[in-house]
Amino acid sequence: MMQSFIVEHYLNKDVDVYCGGPDVFRGNVKACADNVLTLNSQGKLTHIAIDKIIALWVQ
Repeated sequence: MMQSFIVEHYLNKDVDVYCGGPDVFRGNVKACADNVLTLNSQGKLTHIAIDKIIALWVQ
């Protein structure tokens, strides 16, 4: 359910992703499939397990 929400509302947008603790992941949403969110930040890909996401917002 979260996967389809991300694809519909955040695909190709720059976002911040909070998964707890001090870390916030930033990047452009390139894909969201198989319960993994893929962000691109300066040519580097970050893959985040969707079930670990606490909050997501547009930069």
